[in-house]
Amino acid sequence: MSTFQAPKGTYDLTPPDSAKFLAVREAISAPLRDSGYGYIETPGFEDVELFARGVGESTDIVTKEMYTLTTKGGAELALRPEGTASVLRAALEANLHKAGNLPVKLWYSGSYYRYERPQKGRYRHFSQVGAEAIGTEDPVLDAELIILADQAYRSLGLRQFRILLNSLGDKECRPVYREALQTFLRDLDLDEETRRRIEINPLRVLDDKRPDVQKQLTDAPKLRDYLCDACKAYHEEVRALLTAAGVVYEDDEKLVRGLDYYTRTTFEFVHDGLGSQSAVGGGGRYDGLSEMIGGPALPSVGWALGVDRTVLALEAEGVELDIPATTSVYAVPLGEEARRALFAVVTELRRAGIAADFAFGGRGLKGAMKSANRSGARFTLVAGERDLAEGVVQLKDMGSGEQSAVPLAGVVPELTKRLG
Repeated sequence: MSTFQAPKGTYDLTPPDSAKFLAVREAISAPLRDSGYGYIETPGFEDVELFARGVGESTDIVTKEMYTLTTKGGAELALRPEGTASVLRAALEANLHKAGNLPVKLWYSGSYYRYERPQKGRYRHFSQVGAEAIGTEDPVLDAELIILADQAYRSLGLRQFRILLNSLGDKECRPVYREALQTFLRDLDLDEETRRRIEINPLRVLDDKRPDVQKQLTDAPKLRDYLCDACKAYHEEVRALLTAAGVVYEDDEKLVRGLDYYTRTTFEFVHDGLGSQSAVGGGGRYDGLSEMIGGPALPSVGWALGVDRTVLALEAEGVELDIPATTSVYAVPLGEEARRALFAVVTELRRAGIAADFAFGGRGLKGAMKSANRSGARFTLVAGERDLAEGVVQLKDMGSGEQSAVPLAGVVPELTKRLG
């Protein structure tokens, strides 16, 4: 037993469970790669101010949940709590928006960090796959991203998720709604911290999950009643595109998400089998974020889907992923001469693109065959001194149990043929 353990609220990914996470990342990113999104990777930490400006100083993420540090040089950094601000910063720094091909379509995968109270489905270190389409205002883009996320989840076998959809308006109509909402909220029985939030970002109060707060919000003014004609038309087009694509969604007028940068389209993927931590992903349009962090006007839209919560959703539905064995051929040498000969064969198999492993440590036949079984290999190669003297190895089909002698020089072609 090690003296050290993973920090509270974090987790290690170890085989065989780690294969599920890899499969989920692959499934989420596959539709993006097929739709013109290029991969981007950003540092695990950024300037604190990037998140304070972009995510919002009134959000719980910035005020309570960010891991911050001061470098020896005095710089204030934060472990990234989300991906959008970092990706947009990187795109601006690399001038991707000036390459003449808008939108800039990017996808990413990585770890993120928030200091939260740990519970199932909510960790202090978590994994996400995200996508951003930067530089174009078009309802087709909003619909595209929602459709691609829906496609990814369905390709994994998930069925019991719901898509919640709303519009938050824009800089023209939201200030009017903001004022009406503030007037309503100031008359409620709320704690001091929530009252401060009313003055900074009143929409965040709508996202408060406490029952005593939600009860008082029953008669709160509805944002849909304040949307300008342009925002109404934009939202109706997104809805029509989703319907035409056969994507089922639910209108949720209280959906505001937890970040300040969202405008117009906002959406969330929820799974009711996860208890209180039901959100498995979400996103929306953020037309003003580039300007917030010092860039030009670049209307954009994106989402992030939680890998760990998606794995939990699969487990809640009882979905077993079809994960192929990592090893196709397992070599079992009997004796020193066979060790050298079979290791050379394994090396040749790997160079030919065949997944092969080896019984290391000079174990006996019984123990080595147990390892071969555990590896999930379709075929096992066994060779001893007598086999080598005859220039052959024993090839065993682990499914049927059939075994036959194959010329040593012909092992790679034979396995290539059998494995297809």
